[in-house]
Amino acid sequence: MRFCVAAIQMLATDDKVANLAQAAILVRDAVAQGASVVALPEVFLWRGDKRKERDFAEPIPGPSSDAMAELARELGIYLLAGSMLEKIPAGGKAYNTSLLFDPAGHVIAKYRKIHLFDVELENGVSVKESETREFGDSLVVTESNLCPMGLSICYDLRFPELYRALAQQGAQLIFVPSAFTSYTGKAHWEPLLRARAIENQVYIIAPDQFGENPKSFATHGHSMIIDPWGDIVAERPDGPGVVLAEVDLNYLAKVRVELPALMHRKLF
Repeated sequence: MRFCVAAIQMLATDDKVANLAQAAILVRDAVAQGASVVALPEVFLWRGDKRKERDFAEPIPGPSSDAMAELARELGIYLLAGSMLEKIPAGGKAYNTSLLFDPAGHVIAKYRKIHLFDVELENGVSVKESETREFGDSLVVTESNLCPMGLSICYDLRFPELYRALAQQGAQLIFVPSAFTSYTGKAHWEPLLRARAIENQVYIIAPDQFGENPKSFATHGHSMIIDPWGDIVAERPDGPGVVLAEVDLNYLAKVRVELPALMHRKLF
């Protein structure tokens, strides 16, 4: 089986209405180019002052997730709402939550980011996601009419055991929606993505945010799609737009048969 996938690259701000409008335009562009699976980046809905995150978080289902559901239904696609801040009714924090909609607009997967980005970088970037966000605790792989799909978000990329678990649960395609910092992205984005694809012999769909956000950190861009051999089959270095590529499940099967590393694994 073959099908076309797209990763959307955009720069979200603290204007939800503008972000939703931009996301819809780019998703429609991807579908016009033939995509049947489209993925938006992490926190595509809102990026601003982290002290205000609770104020801009939404319940799920809620108005923005409903808008994404309607877009998926209208276009008849699998749509990954990369992540949005999910309000926790009885707490002062929010989950960073990724939603996968099917072509009927139903949520078929909901993943709350497990690994939160708490770092103090030498270049002055200081991020402590756990101050305003709650940890997720569940792996998510879902069936679809195309293939089993696994969900992850950004900082998860540094934890290979998560991706091996997704592959063991059957994932053939794994989403990595991100807002990867410019500083770390220059050194680590591409090698980490390629490693996760090679180790687990899966397609990696990695939509990233790009550029300067005056109320947050600068992001790396370079959204890309990587095949099970680790080759970058599509990439967008900078600017808003669509990264498009074909997923070939016969090729994935060929890679796994010729180099059966997943079957050779031993535990110590």
